[in-house]
Amino acid sequence: MTVTPTVADLLTRLRDVDTHGIRFEDTYIPWTDHVHGMYDRAAALDALLDPARPRHFGVLMDNIPEFSSLLGAAAFSGAVIAGLNTTRRGEALARDIALSDCQVVFTENTQAHLLDGLDLAGVRVINVDSPEWPELLAPFSGSPAIPPTAKLDDLLMLIFTSGTSGDPKAVRCTHFKIADPGVMLADRFGLGADDVVYMSMPMFHSNAMMAAWSVALHARAGIAMRRKFSASGFLPDVRRYGVTYANYVGKPLSFILATPELTNDADNTLKIMYGNEGSAPVVREFARRFDTRVIDGFGSTEGGVSISAHPDSPAGALGMLPATVEIRNPDTGTVCPPAEFDTNGRLVNAEEATGEMVNVTGAGAFAGYYKNAEADAERLRDGMYWSGDQAYRDADGFVYFAGRSSGWLRVDGENLGAAPIERILLRYPGFAQVSVYGVPDREVGDRVMAAIIPTGDVDDFDPSAFARFLDEQPDLGPKQRPTLVRVCEEFPRTATFKVVTRTLSAERWHCTDPVWVRDRGQDEFELLTTELALTLERQTADA
Repeated sequence: MTVTPTVADLLTRLRDVDTHGIRFEDTYIPWTDHVHGMYDRAAALDALLDPARPRHFGVLMDNIPEFSSLLGAAAFSGAVIAGLNTTRRGEALARDIALSDCQVVFTENTQAHLLDGLDLAGVRVINVDSPEWPELLAPFSGSPAIPPTAKLDDLLMLIFTSGTSGDPKAVRCTHFKIADPGVMLADRFGLGADDVVYMSMPMFHSNAMMAAWSVALHARAGIAMRRKFSASGFLPDVRRYGVTYANYVGKPLSFILATPELTNDADNTLKIMYGNEGSAPVVREFARRFDTRVIDGFGSTEGGVSISAHPDSPAGALGMLPATVEIRNPDTGTVCPPAEFDTNGRLVNAEEATGEMVNVTGAGAFAGYYKNAEADAERLRDGMYWSGDQAYRDADGFVYFAGRSSGWLRVDGENLGAAPIERILLRYPGFAQVSVYGVPDREVGDRVMAAIIPTGDVDDFDPSAFARFLDEQPDLGPKQRPTLVRVCEEFPRTATFKVVTRTLSAERWHCTDPVWVRDRGQDEFELLTTELALTLERQTADA
């Protein structure tokens, strides 16, 4: 039986590799230099971090080599790195830093401004682009190699995600949780030292860590790193760096396909594109246009449930439901019956067939949330892992994603809690009540829609004032801003007066209430017209 190596083990195997390494923009760092730089940073962390407190530090950066260096430093020193989401703002970002017990936050020029004016309660901020960082590192230059001593269940990283409560949680990512998927994928796809792994998905996200960085480490492959994903820059990067493997989460495939098609698109080195949340038509078209193999699976940062693509999957299916996973009614705990369809392919027993995906064998790769026993208990019940993800299965065992438990959305591959957005919108003086939810969009996954009840009459809603308000909120990230606003007199409610958000989400803009639209890049909201409604309908096709 093969034993999974730790992240420190994987890096140690690269210590003397000088034939290839990391390419970033116009720079190149051989693996041997990169790993030895990790030893220097590990020694610096020992001096910077108080051993009497949790030895945690945060990283607020784009994808740059220093992020990888600090990951390795944590792996060798036994410290824990918190990946801070660069789309978080204001008090929300400060809350993440405090929750993860960061003693130090490392940032860089493009992100340092996000920390300006925040009360970080004594947390030290180090800008790695400033003279301070090389000065701090200088005494540790040429530090000796550090033998790998980490254990598989040692905590290495905290990655923030959003749960059903709407508040971000810090997922505990051990050496095993990060290394094991990388080992599996590199072996599955036969990747080796001649391959180049493309990293453009954000490194604070689990997809980059588990489906790219650790893949490259185990394969001993090169890495081509891009600061941020760019649809127009994707193919030029593949050709420039000789990329053979790339990962994605969310809608990057769609964004790349939206670029003008050229007759030589298939003239590239890309062999494998691996990720999740690509629709079946988009996966097929990407594979055709770029003459590459696209494998779309299903998983989450928590890691309790994962579903691999299957070659015989019907359109829209995630894959075959694993033997370890059942779809259960979250209220009764009973297994849901298979889905039934009419002659037109419409699901006719949605209420009975749709339930929560549950790992009945235990936690799987889920190592818990950091400092959140209540959330752990919500996920782990009766010895089983309850994912919070809704699905149904057909008679042949293929599983279809049906949505997420109420309280969160997924925009551009990122989970967003509805509750924090609602709290910010309720600051607006003209709103009495707010409900935030997602509506499908082919390009971004979910559009953020807000149903509001104004303090006065429906006609009192001022779209220009509200647009200005949204732009002025420092803790409202770009992806959190509503692009659709429904102005209501009342919300649908249960007998106990809870808002039935799923009804609002299902109705979308098909209602008699005024609906206002503001797409990204637009300054103002405009009232929904029949023509605009048709455009929205087209955007939901295949979503």
